[in-house]
Amino acid sequence: MKVLFIGPTLPDAARVAPGLDIRPPAIQGDLYRAVRDGAAAIGLVDGGFEYTAPVWHKEILYALSEGVAVFGAASMGALRAAECRAFGMVGVGTIAQAYADGTLVDDADVAQLHAPAELGWVSLTEPLVNILATLQQPDLPASLTPDLCNRIEAAARQLYFKERTWRAIADRVALPDITLRKRLEAELKACARNKKREDALLLVAAMKAHDVGRSHERPDWVFQETTLWRDLVDRENAKLLMF
Repeated sequence: MKVLFIGPTLPDAARVAPGLDIRPPAIQGDLYRAVRDGAAAIGLVDGGFEYTAPVWHKEILYALSEGVAVFGAASMGALRAAECRAFGMVGVGTIAQAYADGTLVDDADVAQLHAPAELGWVSLTEPLVNILATLQQPDLPASLTPDLCNRIEAAARQLYFKERTWRAIADRVALPDITLRKRLEAELKACARNKKREDALLLVAAMKAHDVGRSHERPDWVFQETTLWRDLVDRENAKLLMF
């Protein structure tokens, strides 16, 4: 079984990732349950982080210690892949690589507001990584000059991630009238690049190509069952007995 935790980054995951066990954005305890359920491979893309306890690094280490292949990309998965790469988690795509090499350092660079699953995970803001990928394209319209792109990037970086929309960015760029700002917004939307989606699709491909079961080789480090870890296991096992 291959388990993929995903939501707003790839709303059509059920269509583009057939054969994978699609689960909603991961929160603390979800990766432990996936291992308990028999997963041989886990893909982490999206995860809760503001109003819920996020995926715990300890869960990833537990999965790896049990021979489960763990892939991360695009969003929360890219962050955890960079943080746990020394232990064997595999980062997929340029966003994960950027966090691994220190080009990206801020968690908020991949964060975005979105609608709930019931409304199709519709994006309400633009993550900074997508904005940067858009501005770095070689075939931008001539009107998007290097100087203007620098001003757009600066405006985007000044915005809190919950306020980072193309309109808000265009409004912060020093243009003389509203007509030019609306034209800029339209141009940016027309050439927008969804880098998070691209990396998520790479992760899906990597998971599909991983056709082996759990590894029988053990890592060169020892998983430590701390008191906090036992607390999590006890909570999750208690939930299991309730159903």
